[in-house]
Amino acid sequence: QLQLVESGGGLVQPGGSLRLSCAAAGLTQWTAIGWFRQAPGKDREGVSCIARRGMSTNYADSARGRFTISRDSNSIYLQMNDLKSEDTAVYYCAVDTVTRNNPCLNRSGYRYWGQGTQVTVSS
Repeated sequence: QLQLVESGGGLVQPGGSLRLSCAAAGLTQWTAIGWFRQAPGKDREGVSCIARRGMSTNYADSARGRFTISRDSNSIYLQMNDLKSEDTAVYYCAVDTVTRNNPCLNRSGYRYWGQGTQVTVSS
């Protein structure tokens, strides 16, 4: 059983930066890891992910050029720069451990989810 624990959220001014972390002890068997977010009244959407097949890194259009996903053996990270008010949301990390047939930015199929961390971008 893989447990995911996010941290690093908070209140930041527009243009600021935050680094989210997702502790994932024992992260060895995975097929995709990702960061998702959910704003009030909206669906949960993919922000960035890494697909193990080809070790490809993917970003939503809204995140490309501003966010960077990375990982090590025990954690997953999301560096967020030039934050905007529209980035305000609860951010979740997720891990999939079975073969995927859909893009890693698609939330469907992810088996493990963290509890979420709030990111608020406001002046």
